[in-house]
Amino acid sequence: MPDDQGNGVVDPGRSGGVRVEIDAGVAVLTIDRPEVRNAIGFATIDAFDAALDRVGRSDAAVLVVRGGGDRAFVSGGDLKELRAVRTREDAVAMASRVRRVLDRIADFPVPVIAALNGHALGGGAEVAIAADIRIAADDVKIGFNQVALGIMPAWGGAERLAQTVGRSRALLAVTTGELYDAATALRIGLIDIVVPRAAFDDEWRGLAQRMADLAPGTTSSVKAVIAAAVPSLPAELERDATAAFAQLWISDAHWDAVDALDQQRRSG
Repeated sequence: MPDDQGNGVVDPGRSGGVRVEIDAGVAVLTIDRPEVRNAIGFATIDAFDAALDRVGRSDAAVLVVRGGGDRAFVSGGDLKELRAVRTREDAVAMASRVRRVLDRIADFPVPVIAALNGHALGGGAEVAIAADIRIAADDVKIGFNQVALGIMPAWGGAERLAQTVGRSRALLAVTTGELYDAATALRIGLIDIVVPRAAFDDEWRGLAQRMADLAPGTTSSVKAVIAAAVPSLPAELERDATAAFAQLWISDAHWDAVDALDQQRRSG
């Protein structure tokens, strides 16, 4: 098996539901948890963090993040696991833990492409917005719909959304929880490229490979220059956002909404 400096598969397994492959300068990180529509649990976020370490040690010029299958990119947090988070302190710790991994995506030294193979909802939209570029199949929906559960984005998604689409559109998206189809998301700048479902895999792979085929060091240099024009989120925003999220998380309204969702799923 090649090491992290060479081409080929870095981690062919599914540790924490995360796979990493590196070939010809393109690293592909796949969240593959079909049983929960690629939802993020605690083991998944740790595996994600470790995968970023591996890619960072490699010669990859581009990183692609995608979900396994064609139903979901990431469906959000794994509510079965997150049910155990009941105190304000634990809610802050959980939100901060995931947020810091998504901060790593946003600040990664080479361009990051989110390949939206399926719907990106709630926390999944937060993963997508942390990437530099979003390419989606034309039947995909994306939305920051955490309000349906009486909470708000806590992983940096609201702030990054405002940077991407502007303050008013971000406020509208988060407070209504609207799910945008791919065409609408493209129009408002939430998604950058929309392609037919049948061509999706060829298109995102082709885009990543074109970038990786540039002269060595080009992608990291270009990203560094552009990133300097759009600074990273100030550190103090994490404290305020996670505190606001934690207060909502422990509220009766949130848990009533979670119970209602569980009941709906059981009866459906």
